[in-house]
Amino acid sequence: MAGAIIKGLKSSDFELMLSERDAETSQAVATELGIAAATSHQDLIDQADLVVLGVKPQFLESALAGLEMTKPVLSMAAGVTLERLAALTSSDIPLIRIMPNLNAQILKSTTAICFNSLVSDDMKIVAKRITDSFGSTFEIAEKDFNTFTALAGSSPAYIALFIEALAKSGVKYGFAKDLALDIVNQTVLATAENLLTGSDSPHTFIDKVSSPGGTTVAGVLDLEKTGLTASVVSSIDVTIDKANNL
Repeated sequence: MAGAIIKGLKSSDFELMLSERDAETSQAVATELGIAAATSHQDLIDQADLVVLGVKPQFLESALAGLEMTKPVLSMAAGVTLERLAALTSSDIPLIRIMPNLNAQILKSTTAICFNSLVSDDMKIVAKRITDSFGSTFEIAEKDFNTFTALAGSSPAYIALFIEALAKSGVKYGFAKDLALDIVNQTVLATAENLLTGSDSPHTFIDKVSSPGGTTVAGVLDLEKTGLTASVVSSIDVTIDKANNL
């Protein structure tokens, strides 16, 4: 995820520097990415205007141990709240929390963002410029982050499962798997773009595709009969419940 963010920001006017677990690793990774390397975490903090924490949540405490955190922080550590982050940094500093998703790999992340009370309006603009560089940004209340995670963080897996199911249906009726996947992927992509750029709601769009007495409405009714909507809502319920109890 950090690599995706760096990829997005390299096309911007931000100056980038990274710090890995040691100076040698930092230099190797920085050279590979084409950016500068700090000699240590503290060196990076001292030079930076904004520190981005691209650390897995289970390693965050050890990564921050002993550091004098004096600069605003943007964290992408899943499940680490602003309150927890404030305790870990032991500082009264501006804190920003984001939740990107895997589509950051292609600079198409759907990213949630929230701020503590110390983040200025100008810093909010900078933070959103960062997240917009690798996708689209939604400012939401921190209490809703688990819901966002279900809708945007976990749902790519559910969407991929639906795509896989459609492709298997094509294989059942004689298509090669690669051909079926290509057909379905292109159709899903175009449908999402159509809904994003057009004026139709999903309901209206379904009606437009479903000719009276036709094949589509028969399939839609069967999906409802076998519980597609209820299954999707149930999966979101389970995802949120799991996140709330981590």
